[in-house]
Amino acid sequence: MDKQTRDESLDVKAIVKIKQEPFKQLKGKDDVQQSEKLTTDTTLSHKDAMQQVQDILAELIPSDPLLQDLPGQVTLEEVNSMIALEHGQAMVVFVRRDDGISMPIVVIQDATVLDLKQAIKRYVMLKQARSGSTQHISWKYVWRRHWLYYDNQKLSDDKKTLKEYGIRNKAEVTFIKRLKEK
Repeated sequence: MDKQTRDESLDVKAIVKIKQEPFKQLKGKDDVQQSEKLTTDTTLSHKDAMQQVQDILAELIPSDPLLQDLPGQVTLEEVNSMIALEHGQAMVVFVRRDDGISMPIVVIQDATVLDLKQAIKRYVMLKQARSGSTQHISWKYVWRRHWLYYDNQKLSDDKKTLKEYGIRNKAEVTFIKRLKEK
């Protein structure tokens, strides 16, 4: 086995050992024995190992009180955001669209307006990917045609922090259309 192939394959026993205790709590003894039979090979391809890890995470996340609100195909960024939120290092800003739909956006406590805009973009792109939508959104157009608006003030300076605008945890920011300036 050459070096590249060895690097691309993962030791299945290490994966099982890392997740053994929580996995045993979720499943019965027979299920654990059956899963150990399935993983008796010493190596797996990267794709197979990632699939096993995704399957284990799909079973572990619903049982964790901090992470149970996350979807099954969770990203690392979503897990980190949820943990930061629970530890008070992040806040949720609800962004209300023109059609009345509210999007919960997680940003760090000292986030700027630009950070909020990027978090909105990530949220929408991830939601589109999960729904299977292929529609392209021009974010340059969106930010040229709309303002983020909070407490009778436009969030016009991308470098200002949200706290400077008075935005705190669970605040609601809305999209408003920009009027043409003459």
